[in-house]
Amino acid sequence: MSRTQRLFSLMQLLRRHRYPVAGAALATSLGVSLRTLYRDIAELQSQGAHIEGAPGLGYVLKPGFMLPPLMFSEEEIEAIVLGSRWVARRTDGALADAAANALAKIAAALPPDLRASLEASTLLIGPGDPLPPMVVELTEIREAIRAERKLRLSYRDEAGRMSERVVWPFALGFFDRVRMILAWCELRDDFRSFRCDRIEAMTVFETRYPRGRRSLLKAWRETSGRG
Repeated sequence: MSRTQRLFSLMQLLRRHRYPVAGAALATSLGVSLRTLYRDIAELQSQGAHIEGAPGLGYVLKPGFMLPPLMFSEEEIEAIVLGSRWVARRTDGALADAAANALAKIAAALPPDLRASLEASTLLIGPGDPLPPMVVELTEIREAIRAERKLRLSYRDEAGRMSERVVWPFALGFFDRVRMILAWCELRDDFRSFRCDRIEAMTVFETRYPRGRRSLLKAWRETSGRG
């Protein structure tokens, strides 16, 4: 474990406790000597961490301090990189660019040893089946969800039947082979999902739908058992 990661882990340990923790217990959890632990605590205190205590009395972290620079464990870095690579391959261009920009910002804020872990991540995203072509733009759907705007969809179901739907979109699901809009359907007066590749035409209303998207998502989770 690098020193940077050890300091981060020590902060995480202290955050879990509301009352003083013995130095020996902290050292055992980190797998270091008491001497190293005391040195690490002194380093954190010099950076502004409000750690109170002393040898023999234990240590407690007062709230309100975030360890600079931005800190992640190696597993967290791998999760971030893997997620960003999936986004870059399996979503739209705008999200792919956003993922790349986010990684660049995170890399710039990390200390050198963790930046090297990010750049050398060996977790890769394999090629998937090609996505079916879509008439609509996912960017436009995401913007409608953020703005809580109604959509008018010309929708073709699995049997090829066409219908006109006015929906309140509140989420967009990314699956390996399809993209799905989760919405309240005015025609069915219930929650429905719509495959993006089956939308033949789409219009975004200027008016907002009457319920907030967070409220709709919560209600959908409750009714679908996915809370």
